Amino acid sequence: MLLKDLQLVLKVAEFRSITAAATQLDMRTATASAALKRVESALGVELFTRTTRHLRLSSAGEKYIPLCEQALLILDQAKQNMKDGLDIVDGELRIALSSDLGRNLAISWLDEFMETYPEVSLKANITDSHIDFYRDSVDIALRYGSPSDAKLYGFKICTVPTLLCATQDYLDIHGTPEHPHELVSHNGLFYQLHDIIHDNWTFSHCSTGAEYKIKMNGNRASNDGDLVRRWCVAGKGLAVKSCLDMSADLLSGRVVSIMPEFKSRSIELWLIFPSRQSITPAARLLRDSFKEKSVAILSQLIDKGILNESVLA
Repeated sequence: MLLKDLQLVLKVAEFRSITAAATQLDMRTATASAALKRVESALGVELFTRTTRHLRLSSAGEKYIPLCEQALLILDQAKQNMKDGLDIVDGELRIALSSDLGRNLAISWLDEFMETYPEVSLKANITDSHIDFYRDSVDIALRYGSPSDAKLYGFKICTVPTLLCATQDYLDIHGTPEHPHELVSHNGLFYQLHDIIHDNWTFSHCSTGAEYKIKMNGNRASNDGDLVRRWCVAGKGLAVKSCLDMSADLLSGRVVSIMPEFKSRSIELWLIFPSRQSITPAARLLRDSFKEKSVAILSQLIDKGILNESVLA
């Protein structure tokens, strides 16, 4: 049996779909079906029970798949041990990135990573939409928020405060709000996802913990986080954004963080994988690199007095 055929079988078992497995492995469905048939023919049993809509493991498949997975992991480890001895890091990184963080930070991080490891190749999917690992053919997603599906694997990169930002020109014209209740007279710039406009902003007092929920007014909304940032930098209104997304603008003075006595929510940046097999040595090195880059930017924001040192605690 071919190693690639066995890898295909494991993907079919994982996704319960020949089509999804083929998409993930970047092959035609007919090719995947032929590979599955070759393995079943060699074993003399059917590994899957097929219906018109679904695949499920047969009793033989339930016995075979775990052993097959274990065997391939041992082979992968042996291969990696050889590479470690030669200091080889290679493979293709198929990664999904959000529009703002991806375009303005992560792509440059990836460029530097690939200069360090020239045998690594990259396929980047930049979108703010929900990622379907199987439909979108990606193995890694850099996303705000921890994995929502228990079947997913992930590494936390860092905690990221969100900040209320505006240009000084906008504030000179419209005034600088000092309390959440003053925000209703300002123009909000909103992120929109799945037709839901995020125009309800929540703040808590840094000392008392008192919480304020504000229904904002605004004349601009987009499903592209980078566009929301650009509107803010252009002085079109106020925006609540990740401090990483706004870091270059904050450090350069193009925008300022306002209402320092009140904080918006913090979010977490995660590197997410659909399976353990996706966590390759290159992916682990990428995780470490992303952590290092993120901490460096957060430290710069702390040095400028924009963030509190507790962010890195």
